[in-house]
Amino acid sequence: MNQFSEIPDLTQAQFQRFARLIHDKAHIHLKDHKITLLSNRLRKRLRALEFSSYDQYFDFISDEKTAQQEMVHFLEAVTTNESYFWRTTQNYEALKKNVLPELIKNNRGQKLKFWSAGCSTGEEPYNLAMELVESMKSLGHFEWDLLGSDISNRVVEFARQGIYSGRKIEKVPESILRRYFRKLEDQDAYQVRDDLRQKIQFKVENLFQAQHPGLHCIFCRNVMIYFNREDQQ
Repeated sequence: MNQFSEIPDLTQAQFQRFARLIHDKAHIHLKDHKITLLSNRLRKRLRALEFSSYDQYFDFISDEKTAQQEMVHFLEAVTTNESYFWRTTQNYEALKKNVLPELIKNNRGQKLKFWSAGCSTGEEPYNLAMELVESMKSLGHFEWDLLGSDISNRVVEFARQGIYSGRKIEKVPESILRRYFRKLEDQDAYQVRDDLRQKIQFKVENLFQAQHPGLHCIFCRNVMIYFNREDQQ
């Protein structure tokens, strides 16, 4: 049995220390039942850094000399990045039928600005972009900008690449797959069309430090579950 596998789960006191730190840095609220999940994910960082205890790791990410670089890995370890295309399609239907017509009517001649906050690996902003283009068939042409942001460097870089396979695209209608993706040679994967990827700006940022004036519509479906009621407000 190796040193890594012998590290037990966090104690309740250790869990609370990390939970407070996560909330202070990213406003993510970890409930007590997440203790095993957090333990498993932090063990990976302990192994990568060859640390033998959670307390040693906590001191490491609390030290100003080492905290900044490791904090990126820490936050990536504690956030779940489960996402896929055509998730909760009722939201996009509401956008096309109710929200977009009003936005276009009330902002004639203006470029509509959309933000996918907590965009994870990019499925939400790309899905949104495809729906915007599709809606022009019935609503007429309009100009739009779209920002996708997330606190994780890793998932933002994944989003910029726009390459998806397996479960992430299994719900994409065949007509949409042909229209907005291209099949990669010698790979069981698809990449979002270049012109659509270039329409979206991806950015690494903390949601609670973001400032984006003049927005017309914000999608944050996948991120609110991380926050407590006060932060949600």
